[in-house]
Amino acid sequence: MLKTFAKACLATAAISLFSGCVAHSSINGATGQKAQSVDAENEYTVIKENNKVQVTKEHMKIAQDLQYNVINQRTLEGSINSLATQMMRNKKMNTSKPVLITSFVRLDNFKKTTEFGRIVSESMINEMSNRGFNVIEYRGQMAVSINEKGEYFITRNPYKLKDEIPNTYVVVGTYSRQFGKVILNARVIDNITGRIISSARATYLHNRRNDCILFKDCKPARTIKIIQEK
Repeated sequence: MLKTFAKACLATAAISLFSGCVAHSSINGATGQKAQSVDAENEYTVIKENNKVQVTKEHMKIAQDLQYNVINQRTLEGSINSLATQMMRNKKMNTSKPVLITSFVRLDNFKKTTEFGRIVSESMINEMSNRGFNVIEYRGQMAVSINEKGEYFITRNPYKLKDEIPNTYVVVGTYSRQFGKVILNARVIDNITGRIISSARATYLHNRRNDCILFKDCKPARTIKIIQEK
């Protein structure tokens, strides 16, 4: 009988030990699976954020290349050429639709321009026309006027112009003087909806300390009054 009791005790101990091992193994397994899940989630987050960084770096590289190779120009002709080329690259712009080009104005005063602004707009007419755009001259009079000094067709007198302009794109532009450079911005606007069809930016790096000669707004030279000594 003592042997039977000892065998029962041994069997009970073995079953308890086995049950404990199984339970411990199950707990460890669940904990391990949870840890693996957390690790996988963290790894996915790292990869996702790294992809964002790499894409941002590529965009910044493209923007830098654009700045160095397209935006910054050392001549005014190059800046105007850059503006026209950038606008031409926009596929939303219908080249067969009439385009009229206005004078570039000062950024701080939309009702004021200079010879510089007029030169830019006149040159844009040439550049965009040569690129196949349907540029129209809206300053044409109803008739050719003649006097002893010459013959004229274009004018800025609104009373000598047509009353209406057909459905067109309108090119508007601004310029801002900075130290050693002029920043030019241009955009093409649908005159019916006001929607911006295309835009462009150029920086004319003239590297002049004083650009008043370029804009013809230099202050008059200081004068000294000469009087008779008494």
